[in-house]
Amino acid sequence: MRLWSLHPKYLDVRGLVAVWREALLAQAVLRGETTGYRYHPQLERFRAQRSPLGAIAGYLRGVYAEAVRRGYKFSSNKISPARGSGVIAVTRGQVEQEWYHLMTKLAIRDPAAFDLLKRVRRPQPHPLFRVVRGDVETWEKGTASRPNNRLRRPVCCVTRC
Repeated sequence: MRLWSLHPKYLDVRGLVAVWREALLAQAVLRGETTGYRYHPQLERFRAQRSPLGAIAGYLRGVYAEAVRRGYKFSSNKISPARGSGVIAVTRGQVEQEWYHLMTKLAIRDPAAFDLLKRVRRPQPHPLFRVVRGDVETWEKGTASRPNNRLRRPVCCVTRC
């Protein structure tokens, strides 16, 4: 499960559809409608909110807005009517780590999108998130093995730069 902290405008078609489906799964988990993924670390930041269901619904609304902007036919009636309590903090280190991860994926599966995005220096977060100082989030897979919980950013994100 990958619930991107990045703005959905950066995702290619496959990424946008995948995050929609995964966020719907997360919503089902938070509603108690499924036993799978109950302990997935990416759900920690939603569970920490006053209204976890409202928070994931806000996330889905952001993805839905991007889908509509692109002319896709996602079903808004799948989004819970619950409302969250505002924005969620996400660290700059987490945004940078996700940007690196996304750019690595796009370099392989959508070189045209990669070429358009490689000039972006400060990617925007999903509308639900507000960027704060900090390292990669503790819930991010694989952060325990990183010294000081910091992403070691290469000179060039991928070989196509």
